[in-house]
Amino acid sequence: MLLRGLFLDRDGVVNVDYPYVYQKENFEFIDGIFTLCRTAAALSYKIFIVTNQAGIGRGYYSERDFHELTRWMCEIFVQNGVAIDKVYFCPNHPTHGIGAYRADSTWRKPGPGMILQAADEFEINLQDSLLIGNNESDILAAKAAHVGCALLYCPPDTPRQVATNADFIIGNLSEAAAYL
Repeated sequence: MLLRGLFLDRDGVVNVDYPYVYQKENFEFIDGIFTLCRTAAALSYKIFIVTNQAGIGRGYYSERDFHELTRWMCEIFVQNGVAIDKVYFCPNHPTHGIGAYRADSTWRKPGPGMILQAADEFEINLQDSLLIGNNESDILAAKAAHVGCALLYCPPDTPRQVATNADFIIGNLSEAAAYL
């Protein structure tokens, strides 16, 4: 039996999207993320974070920095009553990457690579799954992977995108629970 997945962008959905967050001192969880994830887990969703991390590719911080922050972030989720099943990331950037990081990758959103990898590893039925992102590249990745529902998260204090391929636009994370 295939499972359902909740795919979350990191910067802008899990945490406030400050530029190139790689230290816990600058990591601020978005209101409602733990409640949303606990609800999803109670409904037997697997929970994944799929995140572009061009800051690694640009040389702003290292993969080690990213993994240290990710371990800490996942511990905070557990302390709040829910586990993240896996975090997928893409450090590459096709034009601004340095050295080996200067590369095109199907893992870099809007490519569907991270989502497809999670679906393969965890036997996820993508048509019964949900992605929440705050950028059109997140939505396009969901559509390319044939995720059943793609939500664009636009809190009231951010400008709304005029055109989107999202199925729905939400203003806070508590609204997302209705789509699980």
